[in-house]
Amino acid sequence: MKNRLVLLFTVVILSLLQQAGAEGGMQCPEFLNHEFKRLHSSETINLCSIYNGKPLLIVNTASHCGFTKQFKGLEALYQKYKDRGLQIIGFSSDDFNQEAKSEEEAASICYKNFGVTFTMLAQTSVKGDSANPVFVYLADKSEKPGWNFNKYLVSDNGLSVEHFGAMRKPLGGELENRIVKVLEERK
Repeated sequence: MKNRLVLLFTVVILSLLQQAGAEGGMQCPEFLNHEFKRLHSSETINLCSIYNGKPLLIVNTASHCGFTKQFKGLEALYQKYKDRGLQIIGFSSDDFNQEAKSEEEAASICYKNFGVTFTMLAQTSVKGDSANPVFVYLADKSEKPGWNFNKYLVSDNGLSVEHFGAMRKPLGGELENRIVKVLEERK
C-alpha cells in the first residue's frame, strides 16, 4: 500500500511539473529543434537554446538588400527588449539574390556596419522546396516570405506566429506594439 502511494504521488508530481513546463513555455516547439550554423563561425546552435520559453522575432535577411538598413532598427529593438525576454534570430538568405558572396562579407555588414549582437545564422534557404524547417513552419502558420526582411513574431509558447512584411519597420509601429503586448502577456 505504501509503495502504491509513493508511486501515485510521484506520478502526480511529475505530471504537474510537465504541465507547468508546458504552460510556462519551457518545452521547445518541434519546429525550433534544429541545429544551424552561426554566421561566419564554425559553431552551430540549436534554436531551442535561444527560445527557452521566450518570444522570438525571426527575420530572413540579406546584406545587399534595400532593407538592409533595418539591421539598425532590429538591433535597437533587441537592445530595448532583450532584458524583458525578446530574442531575435536573423537567417541570412540568398533566396532573393541579394546576399553577400561570402559569409565574411555578410558578417562584416551585420556586425561591423550595423553592430548586430542578436543571433545571426549562416546562409540558408527560406522559401520553396529547399526552405529550412523553421521557415516551412512559419510559412504554414502565416505566410511565405515574399522578400528579404520578413519578420515573424513567435509567442513565448511557440504556438502563435504573426507575420510582418519587409515594409514594416522594426521600431515605432505595429511590430513594436505587438512585441510589447506579447511581452506584457508573459507577466
